[in-house]
Amino acid sequence: MTKITEINWLKEPEEHDYPAAQSYLNLIFDDAAAATLANKLRHAPMTSFKAKDIFRASGLTLLGVSNSHVDKDQKKIVSGKAVSPLLLVRDGARGRVIIADGYHRLCAVYSFDEDAVIPCKIA
Repeated sequence: MTKITEINWLKEPEEHDYPAAQSYLNLIFDDAAAATLANKLRHAPMTSFKAKDIFRASGLTLLGVSNSHVDKDQKKIVSGKAVSPLLLVRDGARGRVIIADGYHRLCAVYSFDEDAVIPCKIA
């Protein structure tokens, strides 16, 4: 029987995650819409979803361990350091969830446990 690595989470996203999310959202939406979504994320309540469900809803592919950011997050998890929750945006027009911040963390967590429950904020 394999031991599942325990993943420690911060209670709230880190402050720098919000500007990072807005920067990413600026690639998809105009500046005003991206700012509005980032503000909605900041004030959204915490919730959680399984890693595999977030991947399915996003339509993204899993990054492998060869990705340096995923590798860094895996090492952080193994060392017991808490990781920041994800920031997600519902894109009803495309029927997808946008991972505004935390894609690499999601890939790292998934590599340990696809059923892991991931704390996040969603707007």
